[in-house]
Amino acid sequence: QVQLVESGGGLVQDGGSLRLSCAASGGSFNNYAMAWFRQAPGKEREFVAAISWTGGATTYDGSVKGRFIISRDNAKNTVNLQMNNLKPEDTAIYYCAASASGAGVRTPSRYDYWGQGTQVTVSS
Repeated sequence: QVQLVESGGGLVQDGGSLRLSCAASGGSFNNYAMAWFRQAPGKEREFVAAISWTGGATTYDGSVKGRFIISRDNAKNTVNLQMNNLKPEDTAIYYCAASASGAGVRTPSRYDYWGQGTQVTVSS
């Protein structure tokens, strides 16, 4: 069993920054690839960023590359998402997810555990 809890969401103006955190418990955190997804009202959940078991490899969606940075601290069982230069189109509920399989890292169905999400709202 793995539980994921996101935090750090909020309201920010266009161009601002936020740092999201996801705390994991109840499982072997080091053996899971971790990712962030987001879902806006009326739209499907979309991939944002992922990080490998050791943190040595990262993947970003093209829409956030250069603005967002994903990181993990296995000693603290946390994964973070630093979001810079936020834009209104980044507004969504952000979810962290854990996967025991490295295949299909951008596909939501490949993830075994999900957090409840944290709201990020960017005003124009």
